[in-house]
Amino acid sequence: MLRGDLEDLDSFRGGAAASDGVIHTGFQLHRIARDQGVSMYVGDGLNRWTAVHRLDAARLSRLALEKGAAGTRFHGVAEEGIALRDIAGVIGRRLRIPVVAKSPKNAASHIGWFAAFAGLDCPASSKLTRERLGWHPVQPSLLADLERCSYFKKLSGRRIRGASWRLPCGGIWGSLGH
Repeated sequence: MLRGDLEDLDSFRGGAAASDGVIHTGFQLHRIARDQGVSMYVGDGLNRWTAVHRLDAARLSRLALEKGAAGTRFHGVAEEGIALRDIAGVIGRRLRIPVVAKSPKNAASHIGWFAAFAGLDCPASSKLTRERLGWHPVQPSLLADLERCSYFKKLSGRRIRGASWRLPCGGIWGSLGH
């Protein structure tokens, strides 16, 4: 039955939307940084990631289903390239932890399997998607979203390596040598 369902996808009316980059607000780097006590980037940190807010991605998926031709793929990119160093900088500032550069080899000890992706430079465009579907992202950018206090409130009150945390905007904050 599954095989037949998959074969029928070719005749499905709508297109498919995908994002190769960060879909926020499901972002995890702030949790890794909090747990490790440092916010890091790989190399010079100029490698770029694309991003799209989850609500913009959801709207794009709906438009792809409604307006897209069968088999068409659309690129869900609101931001074409954000330097990882900038992302790490906001996270470090918001968590009040150091921001450090790591070599690709040393990044694996810090962020595990994710290190293979952290050093990639992956700019992309959604120009054709925007033109064909009339999609225009309206939600906050990744950096603006990270700047929001509520983004980090989810981290408050958790115990990390014996520390409690008080976030700059309220919540519980502890010290890792600060």
